[in-house]
Amino acid sequence: MKKRIALITGGYSGEAEISYKSAITIQQHLDASRYDVYVIDIRQEGWYYRGENGSSIVVDRNDFTITLQGEKIHFDAVFIGLHGTPGEDGKLQGYFDMLGIPYTSCNAATSAITFNKRYTVAVAAFSGIAVAKSVHLFKNAEWNAVAVASHLNMPVFVKPNNGGSSIGMSKVTDPAHLQEAIEKAFGVDEQVLVEEMIQGREFTIGVFKSKGEIITLPMTEVKAHEGQAFFDFEAKYSGKSDEITPAQATDEIYRNVSEAAKKIYQLFNCSGIIRIDFIYNEALQQPFMLEINTVPGQSAASIVPQQVRAKGWDLTYFYSLLLDEIL
Repeated sequence: MKKRIALITGGYSGEAEISYKSAITIQQHLDASRYDVYVIDIRQEGWYYRGENGSSIVVDRNDFTITLQGEKIHFDAVFIGLHGTPGEDGKLQGYFDMLGIPYTSCNAATSAITFNKRYTVAVAAFSGIAVAKSVHLFKNAEWNAVAVASHLNMPVFVKPNNGGSSIGMSKVTDPAHLQEAIEKAFGVDEQVLVEEMIQGREFTIGVFKSKGEIITLPMTEVKAHEGQAFFDFEAKYSGKSDEITPAQATDEIYRNVSEAAKKIYQLFNCSGIIRIDFIYNEALQQPFMLEINTVPGQSAASIVPQQVRAKGWDLTYFYSLLLDEIL
């Protein structure tokens, strides 16, 4: 008998646009011989099942069910394709934990910690993972751009502390521009992280668990095009960067990044597929962790699908591995 899978998309943030693109890819590649897939669109105004004929049916949030033609549909598992809140910050994970429904992502505690960039690097640094020096700012507390600049070496990255897709992020090379960049980031989030730039090559790597084994995918090197300051939202989704998969790197770099990624996966008690971003400083022969994405993009432009193909797998096989792990 086929399993009933709820594919979650949408969301309450600016990342909803990417969530819908991810859901298209996931739905197209879930094995129809094994799963009946129901797309659930979660928005501020309501939670709805989107039928193939364009119909919308309200989700009963008391038990996360829908009623179709008089039949109440209970789901065997949830495939989370929702980036940002509430699908990546632990809120939905806690809800599904309460209902006893398994899902394809990290648990509520891990999701909440890793969604907060500052808490993520703090836990990592405490456990011996190399990270950049940074300053954490709160919107409702006093802060001073001059004082922040005095604690860090330029250039720095200024970014909303919660969220992804590099929305609201800036690179600052002149302290005179720091105030403007911080205010821009506060326009997206109540907390801001100002972080020293690490010199080196940017790599990102997918990591997941299958049958108890932590597995890394072939890593990707990210290069923003000339004139593009860094890998921001535009570089990610408007073709203004090169993503080289698999990355052209030495065996030593591959080994160091992969070992760090597996250590981080275990340290944060991760589940499902995550993607970890690193800067690799070749002089120190050391990867510096930037952030952890617990619901990485699955759209046609996303990195994890590139890495799955580079491993010689198709997405149908890969998504089945993720569902097998929780079913």
